[in-house]
Amino acid sequence: LLPTVSDVSTTEEWKAVSQDIVTKDSSWRSVTVDWPGFGLSDRPAIDYTADTLEKFLVDFVMAQDGPLGSTTGQSPVIAGGGHAATIAAKAIAGGKINARALVAVAPTWAGPLPIVFGQSPDAVSKYGFLRGALRAPAVGWALYNALVSSRSNIRKQYESHVYSESSNVTDAIVDSRLALTKLPGARYAPAAFLTGLLDPVKSREEFVELFGALDGKVPALVMVSTASPRRSRAEMEALRDAKGVAKLVEIPGALLAHEEFPGRVASELYEFLSNL
Repeated sequence: LLPTVSDVSTTEEWKAVSQDIVTKDSSWRSVTVDWPGFGLSDRPAIDYTADTLEKFLVDFVMAQDGPLGSTTGQSPVIAGGGHAATIAAKAIAGGKINARALVAVAPTWAGPLPIVFGQSPDAVSKYGFLRGALRAPAVGWALYNALVSSRSNIRKQYESHVYSESSNVTDAIVDSRLALTKLPGARYAPAAFLTGLLDPVKSREEFVELFGALDGKVPALVMVSTASPRRSRAEMEALRDAKGVAKLVEIPGALLAHEEFPGRVASELYEFLSNL
């Protein structure tokens, strides 16, 4: 189970789904992992890119001495939210991972700035300037605190597009996610995500083609969250009837539907797994 890629990314978002799934079938095992630079992982000042995350995923899944290396010859089902689903799809389509199936919950491919302002040369240049400013000593922390790392900013983020119902955004959730943005090095990977460096593809056409490349390799379940922001949902809807998508369902919620409505996501996931 792969967390979304964002400044509030954490394995905690999958906790309820994980518990539900393994409770339904005690023979199943669930593994979650934080991405490099996010959640509770180390956050060194490296150049974070989509390739960095894909390589980490491949190494993690395929490592013989890793958490998945002790399985009895069975390939794992990989479930991911947002960018994580698309990164996993790219690794599977490229033959770098042996997976039994892919589950994409509210899959995305464009970071916050690229999906809103596009990817013109002028825009990309401005993204690079902002990324450099966020990574700079002193100034970077001040800018990150102003843009992201405050209680009001985290709450606004959740209420606007992370959750679909503001009543579900509790003080405990806000405090938990705020703490993640205060960790040493917390701004480096989110700066890359915000400005598009963690985007696994560069267009809707590539996005659809990527899932099409899964056809004949692994079955893919896509969950479209009905309250996602308009631009993000349009990309999810592009996968409707797309080659390589074995099943597409609509679920409540926004970009973190698996945390806001874990029971519904677990139910769809369980049904899909039971029919593999």
